[in-house]
Amino acid sequence: MICIINYGSGNVRAIGNIYDRLKISYKIVTKPLEILHADRIILPGVGAFDETIGMLNKSGFREMLERKVSQENVPVLGICVGMQILSEGSEEGSLDGLGWIKGRVHKFDKEIIKHKPKIPHLGWNSIRSTKTSKLLEGIDEMLGFYFIHSYYFKCANEQDILTTTHYGVDFSSAVNHDNIYGVQFHPEKSHQNGITLLKNFASL
Repeated sequence: MICIINYGSGNVRAIGNIYDRLKISYKIVTKPLEILHADRIILPGVGAFDETIGMLNKSGFREMLERKVSQENVPVLGICVGMQILSEGSEEGSLDGLGWIKGRVHKFDKEIIKHKPKIPHLGWNSIRSTKTSKLLEGIDEMLGFYFIHSYYFKCANEQDILTTTHYGVDFSSAVNHDNIYGVQFHPEKSHQNGITLLKNFASL
C-alpha cells in the first residue's frame, strides 16, 4: 500500500487523484500508526523549510518514518520541500532536517540567473539523469517537470544526485540514496511525466 502522508504540508489530494486515474491503491494518512504496513511512502511539502519540518515533527510521524525508512528500508519519495527536508538542514531556517541524505539546502544566487522573474524558479524545465533508475523509466527529460522553488538541495555526495537541472547553476532536481528518493519538482503538476514518475514509484 502506498501511503501519502498528510501532515499539513503539500497537495496530497492531487497526488491521490493521479493514483485514482492509474487505478493504483493508496491511502492518505493522518496518523503515524496508519503507515505501519506501508510498502511505499510519499512525503509531500510546500512552503518554508522550518515550517515544514516543524509540522512533521509535531505530527508524530517522525519516529514511525525513521522505523519504516531507516530500519525496514521502505521506499520513500519526498516532493518539493518534502525533498529538501531529507537533507541535514537549510539556509532558509535553523532546524535540522531528517538527515537521510547528506547535504544542505541553499538559496539560488539571483545575480547569476538571467531569466526573469529570477526567484523563485517557476515553470517547466528539463532534467538530465546522472544515473539509471527505475523511477525515471519512460520520462521525457527534455520536456521535464514543473518547478516552483527558491532553494535547492546540494548533495554532499555526487552519487546521491539522480537528476540535475540548470537554473543559473546546475542543481540537484532529484536525489536518491538506497530506498530514499526526492524530487524538487511537482509531479502532480507535470502532466504525463508526473504521472509516469508516480507510476514508476509505485512499482519500485
